Amino acid sequence: MSRRSEGVAAARVLVGTTVILTLLSTYAQGDGGRNPFDFFGYFTNLTSALSAALLVAVGSIALRRRAAPRWFALARGVSVACMLIVATIYNVLVPGTGSAPPWVSAMLHLVFPALLLLDWICIHDRPPLPWRTLWVVLPYPLAWLAVVLVRGATDGWVPYGFLLPERGVGALLATCAGLLVALIASGALVWALSRIRRSPEPHRL
Repeated sequence: MSRRSEGVAAARVLVGTTVILTLLSTYAQGDGGRNPFDFFGYFTNLTSALSAALLVAVGSIALRRRAAPRWFALARGVSVACMLIVATIYNVLVPGTGSAPPWVSAMLHLVFPALLLLDWICIHDRPPLPWRTLWVVLPYPLAWLAVVLVRGATDGWVPYGFLLPERGVGALLATCAGLLVALIASGALVWALSRIRRSPEPHRL
């Protein structure tokens, strides 16, 4: 492994660990609720935690000079696509509405998504993702939406105002459809960016 590759791997572990510690610190301070099901019911918190854990895993595997499983590339693609949605919704549609301290919001909604995107674009250790696999961006957000909608209809808790049950079925369906369309568009962008530079050796998923 070259020094550059070691540096990239170490940076991934550092960034992922920093995000995880940020989330744990925020939870411990009670920002976003003491109930872990509420805290990680926020798409930002849950997706940041999963993306950070994946980043740590990718970096750790590289530092051990082992090859990451081929499905890691797809998981990373989904992670980047979802974090782009997190950044877009917060910074464009509902800026400044979070309950966490400003520096935490900046970390999770701007810095971390930007670093993941730069890592995806600039570090060419991932294969071009086949377009036939674009559907994999959907299961995780769909599962999250289903849980949130069920909770909203039962215990009344929802993480975001645009998912409140009192908005009505039609409005909720339109919102969910819009989110899924945006997610597919984000995924298509990430899949296209994976073709910025091909490895000399063919990769297959």
